[in-house]
Amino acid sequence: MQDADLGENVQDHAEEAEAHLPRDYRFQNDEAHLQPSRWWFASSAIPLIAGTLGPVASAFSICALARPWLQYFEPGEDITTATFVTDPHWLISINAVQLGVAVLSNAFLLLNMTRRVRFSIAQPITIAGWYISAILLVALTATAAGPLKEGLPEPPEKYKLSQAFWYGIWAAILYFAMAGLMTFTFWGAWTSHYRHDFILTATQRTLMLQTIMLLMYLLLGALVFSHVEGWNYLDAVYWADVTLFTVGFGDYSPMSTLGRALLVPYALIGIVSLGLVIASIRSMILERGEKRVSARIEEKARRRTIRNLAKRGDDAILNPMTEQPDKPDRPQLNLHRRSDTPTNEFERRRAEFELMRKIQGSAAQRRRWVSLATSTSTWLVLWLVGATIFQAAERPYQHWPYFDSFYFCFTALTTIGYGDLTPVSNAGKSFFVFWSLLALPTMTVFISNAGDTVIKFIRDATLELGNITILPGDEDFMGNLKHVVSKLTFGRLFSDFYVFPKPLGPSGFPARGGDAGSEMDEPDGQSQWQSEAEERGRGAFLDVAECAQAGNGRAASPGNSLSSTFTARVRRSLSRLRDPLEELPTGIDFHFLLVSEIQVVSQHLRESAPRRYSFEEWAWYLKLIGEDERDPSNHRKPRRKPPKGGRTTDHDELDSQPAQGVAQIRDDDGEELKWSWVGMRSPLMGSQEESEWILDRLTHRLRESLSVERRRQLKKKPRTEDRLARAFGVAKGASNMERALHEKREYR
Repeated sequence: MQDADLGENVQDHAEEAEAHLPRDYRFQNDEAHLQPSRWWFASSAIPLIAGTLGPVASAFSICALARPWLQYFEPGEDITTATFVTDPHWLISINAVQLGVAVLSNAFLLLNMTRRVRFSIAQPITIAGWYISAILLVALTATAAGPLKEGLPEPPEKYKLSQAFWYGIWAAILYFAMAGLMTFTFWGAWTSHYRHDFILTATQRTLMLQTIMLLMYLLLGALVFSHVEGWNYLDAVYWADVTLFTVGFGDYSPMSTLGRALLVPYALIGIVSLGLVIASIRSMILERGEKRVSARIEEKARRRTIRNLAKRGDDAILNPMTEQPDKPDRPQLNLHRRSDTPTNEFERRRAEFELMRKIQGSAAQRRRWVSLATSTSTWLVLWLVGATIFQAAERPYQHWPYFDSFYFCFTALTTIGYGDLTPVSNAGKSFFVFWSLLALPTMTVFISNAGDTVIKFIRDATLELGNITILPGDEDFMGNLKHVVSKLTFGRLFSDFYVFPKPLGPSGFPARGGDAGSEMDEPDGQSQWQSEAEERGRGAFLDVAECAQAGNGRAASPGNSLSSTFTARVRRSLSRLRDPLEELPTGIDFHFLLVSEIQVVSQHLRESAPRRYSFEEWAWYLKLIGEDERDPSNHRKPRRKPPKGGRTTDHDELDSQPAQGVAQIRDDDGEELKWSWVGMRSPLMGSQEESEWILDRLTHRLRESLSVERRRQLKKKPRTEDRLARAFGVAKGASNMERALHEKREYR
């Protein structure tokens, strides 16, 4: 391969890749905050719910086919010893057909989630199959509950519906619910509200497989223990569910030595498998949904804040400062400025940034309490409604009052499981399996939300009480008291005290510590900036030019501090230039600086908690990608919401009349590309983490800079192909064969 061809290919690929990038890529963010939550729910949450409950419904269909649907029951007899009545052949056949259709529907849903079958093919089959299974089960249960009893020799009141019948009822309910939800999902994709695909991660796609494996494990384990202990198979299913969910009522327990020996591995593996499924469900709800819901709540809070500021006439802080009073060459980094009027655009942007942080803090707090209210309401509904159903199921056999059923549901939900009250009816046992599969994961989510809100509130309240009483904080007594009142009113009273500023270090950058209970705390990583600023003040870093000379092959003198490899020295030197008010290096020094910062941000992505950057850090990274926070020509006053009827894009947030005196930045199509920290195009909006956003832009900036540098070098010196052509006297357009022959002749 010739060098000339390699050079052309590299350049062509680079230019082709850049041609597909949007012009306003620097500040493009995802539009999660602008998309209604219902469409995210339809495209992501509903498929996961269906993928989880689909195998559950199929497991119930298996239970409905495993045993007859009627039992002969004499008054006063124990229901567990009632004799089964053989089902008609047509009932068994139709029941088997609905099970096969349901399994086929689940298979197509799984293949669609794993991207093996197209959405437009798999989803109609899945939806139609679930509807068919539900309709067949409803028809069978209606027949078994009435006409089927009338053809038997004994009076109808002596025949009771078995657990298999009730499992058919629960399966039909799940099939109808999932088919309806997936119909809504399919309609949303068909009407182009989102793409024809499930927006799921690889871990979320495996949730359906985890659920299938867990249910197969439960059903097969029940089959084994029913033979070992001599139990009815569906009673063994009830026992396995009680065991794996660690409720342990004790109404069924293995009595044989073999059964007790098998219990040890069966319970250990089952509990671990159940924990994995519940952890996946929790991750789906608390992590995947949290970003989308948080982005939407932040957008609503942002619009409400802008509207309130405009009503009160306090939105002057949102207008770019086109004229600087003193036009200082280097604005002072006054981080503890709280309500002072900004004197330049840099300080105004900081105030705007802090306003956005306050909006994010209040939105995050609101989202946590909304999540707690939602999970609490769901948990209460399952508790209270479940108690009503258990009361109705057990009344003919145990005469439970509502309070006993209420008490039983609580001990089951909390997995206390005293065993003093347990279901004995066929409807009660089967409903407990159905109810526990819904209620216990809900209980897990409820506890997680309570930990994020109530427990955190108690911890913060304890710290605030200590600040006011025996452990005084940085502020005086009245300052701490106002801070408490502001926190309790979500910033409506004493808004200036809603967030305590972090104490400043010797260099003027935020130090570690601060208000531990504040929503707006900066990460501990700020100490890195502090140490770098202090070292810069002491002259502890190397000169970039000195490192560049070392890179050109010049040996370092014994007296200097170049003691490691060139790359490490340059990275260590350039990483201490984090000053958004200083000029950036150029050429290869700038490339090394970008590489250094990309490595730093990559480390931030590996941290357990998402990194939240200060304004100075943001100003530094924005400067690296070509944005100067001191320049008002790139800024604008935010718009509350996009125009009605128009597509929600980055430029839709712009006002029809730009601020006077501010030069407009336009691309080739004449569209404005300005933005605000509290605007819809703010990097702080959307579901993308700050470290992801910065790393993405720094990488693009590095590639863009390297591409520009390569084009400059190619224009500066002739290409290798031209030099070879002139050397051998061959035309530039000659073929490789002609060049080789000419080269051979010249060599001879």
